[in-house]
Amino acid sequence: MTMQPFLPRLRFKMVRSGLVGLAWLSVLLSGRDAAAQDASVCPDQLDADIQSILNQPSVRSSRWGIAVRTTPTSGEEGDWLYQKNTTQFFVPASNAKIFVTAAALNTLGEDYRIRTSIYQESTGKQNEIVLRVQGHGDPSLSDQQLQSLVTQLRDRNISQIDHLIIDDSYFPGDWVSPSWEAEDVQAGYGAPANSLILNQNAINITLYPQRVGQPLRLVWENPQESTGWQVQNNTRTVSRSEGESIYVGRDMTRPILYLDGQLQEGSEPDLSAIAITDPTAYFRDHLRSALTQAGIQVNQIQLETKPNSQVGDEIAFINSAPLIDLITEANQNSTNLYAEALLRLLGVLDSPQTSSALSAGAQAIPRLLSPLGVDSRGVTLADGSGLSRQNLVTPAAIVATLDGMARSPNADAYRNSFAVAGVSGTLKSRFQNTDVVGQLWGKTGTLRDAVALSGYLHPDHYEAITFSILVNDPALSIASARQAMDDIVLLLNGLQNCQENI
Repeated sequence: MTMQPFLPRLRFKMVRSGLVGLAWLSVLLSGRDAAAQDASVCPDQLDADIQSILNQPSVRSSRWGIAVRTTPTSGEEGDWLYQKNTTQFFVPASNAKIFVTAAALNTLGEDYRIRTSIYQESTGKQNEIVLRVQGHGDPSLSDQQLQSLVTQLRDRNISQIDHLIIDDSYFPGDWVSPSWEAEDVQAGYGAPANSLILNQNAINITLYPQRVGQPLRLVWENPQESTGWQVQNNTRTVSRSEGESIYVGRDMTRPILYLDGQLQEGSEPDLSAIAITDPTAYFRDHLRSALTQAGIQVNQIQLETKPNSQVGDEIAFINSAPLIDLITEANQNSTNLYAEALLRLLGVLDSPQTSSALSAGAQAIPRLLSPLGVDSRGVTLADGSGLSRQNLVTPAAIVATLDGMARSPNADAYRNSFAVAGVSGTLKSRFQNTDVVGQLWGKTGTLRDAVALSGYLHPDHYEAITFSILVNDPALSIASARQAMDDIVLLLNGLQNCQENI
């Protein structure tokens, strides 16, 4: 069935009046008025002060889960400062990435690299060249790295490939979580996580306004990627007095792109990303193009998605950046595909014979976190990115994960993988003009009905703090929820040790 144009919840813009949908890459609320941050807070005031924030009319009907404790040092447990519904289950949105990245770093180490290889297979026929390209889920692989593989083949004086096998079998099972919503699957932030990822499995397009009455002009970032796509462009350019909205949709199974909406004449263009429909074929097409440009002839290409233990001798490879860089991209910029790839990687490494890398990873991660002191009963994952509403976790489990990593040899590397308030990533535009700038390392999370903020806070006059704030509400005001979270963090940042006057 052909899908009609849709309005993605997170990635694309509906009204261009300063409201941007993608919480993990867009403008977030700045901190409260600087005067509010100057108030010092005694620990015994926290209950009343936090409850006062939660009693505001805009958020008091929402369900909140909050866990705050001092960050453990020297192997000692931290002290609880505030608890609200800490063992109840919440949809964590992108805070699910905390579990995935902690498990990956603690299991594999920060220097682990994901390898993409080309093997030469023996056929018994003289001068016949059969090559197999095999990926292991490197989410950072791009056309530039692909060119490096081709160059290595040229250096071996290979000018003709009789049979090229594109082996995309390392991540068996679903490359997209079946619990994702249709709008997420189509958007670039919901790209499939296969074992031969290329260019984040997404295509970037830009819509430019023209003269009033004319359709918007569609420009593909890479013109090569427009090949094979059918475009239904129902957009138009309007006058400055009319509103702006953009609708971008993609057929679920076929390369059909739907464009609708309007931009004002002379306004800024609109950039969108769409998930590709067939990542294996996408990789094949780009590799074949790179080989052709290098003067290497390919006689036959075969796509393979079933495991094959006979891979021959490795003759070319490209390694990803160190794991800590991949984790930083997942945490700091909340890039979904990186977390999805890491979850599947952990699943395959933990259960090599699995028929579903997604399921294996989701089941392995709570167990892999147990050595950190995390109660696995508080973590149920359906994906790695947090897009699924079937992810259910407790605030206590998030804090336990953060605390466990704070006690580990990877403590500094893990903390620094998060966005820093007012400085980087999804927190760059948040807490501006407050003392929290540079003091908070955090992970944001936003869905239509779930908002989260968890991380490490270093107040000037108190011990380091680990915290998790989650809110779920079908009628949630995202802006109000973030405002309340910011108020709570500012309150925590004002903590100081208070002594009774004698």
